[in-house]
Amino acid sequence: MKGIRIEAYQNLVNYRKPTSFQLKESYPLPPYSTVIGMIHAACGFTSYVPMQVSIQGKYHSKVNDLWTRYEFAGSTFEEGRHQLKVELTEGKAQGITRGVSTTELLVDVELVLHIVPEDESYIPIIVDALKSPVEYLSLGRREDLLQINVVKEVEIAEEFTDSDTWVLYDMYLPQHLTNDEKIYRKLGTTYRLNKVYEQLEISKGKKIRQWQKVNVFHVPASETNQLYASDIHMDTDGYVLFLA
Repeated sequence: MKGIRIEAYQNLVNYRKPTSFQLKESYPLPPYSTVIGMIHAACGFTSYVPMQVSIQGKYHSKVNDLWTRYEFAGSTFEEGRHQLKVELTEGKAQGITRGVSTTELLVDVELVLHIVPEDESYIPIIVDALKSPVEYLSLGRREDLLQINVVKEVEIAEEFTDSDTWVLYDMYLPQHLTNDEKIYRKLGTTYRLNKVYEQLEISKGKKIRQWQKVNVFHVPASETNQLYASDIHMDTDGYVLFLA
C-alpha cells in the first residue's frame, strides 16, 4: 500500500493530556487525533477522511512554562475578588478571576509520522498541502509551530517477523499488534489515546463528541530496547512503523 512519511521538528511543544488542568501535562508524542486534525486543517477537509497513522519521535528534555489562566466562576462581579469585569445585558456584570498556571513543554522534538489514507487518491492532495501550506502548520497548541523537513510518498509493506526489531525512536505501539502483553508492560507506558470522534446529540441542539480510542504502549527508544511483534509495516526507506 502507499502512504506518506513526514519528518518534522518542533522547538517547544505541549501535547496536552485531556485530564490535566492546573499543570498542563504533555504526552511524550502527539496523539492520533492531534496528527489527524493537523492533516485535515492543512488540506482544508471539512469532513473526516479515513486514514491510518503511525507516530514516532523523540525529544531532548522537558521544561515548565507559565501561562495566564482565566476562570469564569459564573458569579456576579465583586470588587476585590475578581480581576476582570465583563458587562452583560440588563446592567449585570460577569466576574473573571485571572491567575497563573504551568505548562509542561517538550524541547527539540523530532517526529516521524506516516499517514495512510484509506482512499489513495488523497495522497497527492495531502502531499501538496504539506509542501505548500496556505498558512503555517502547528501540532499541539496553536502556537506550537511545525517545521516539516521531509514529505515523501512511500510504499509500505506488511511483514511478519519472529525476531527482535531495534527501536530507533520512541513510538506508539497499538496493543492489539503485540504477541505478549507482559513483555510490553515492561517496555512502555500504557495510554488510551483519542483518534476520531462522532457527534452525538444528547438533547435538542446539544451535542457531545464520542471518541474512538486506541490502546497503545509508548515504547521508548534505547540501545537496549527491542520490539517483538508479528504485524510490522516497513516503508521503502526501511522505517519500521505501526499503524492505528
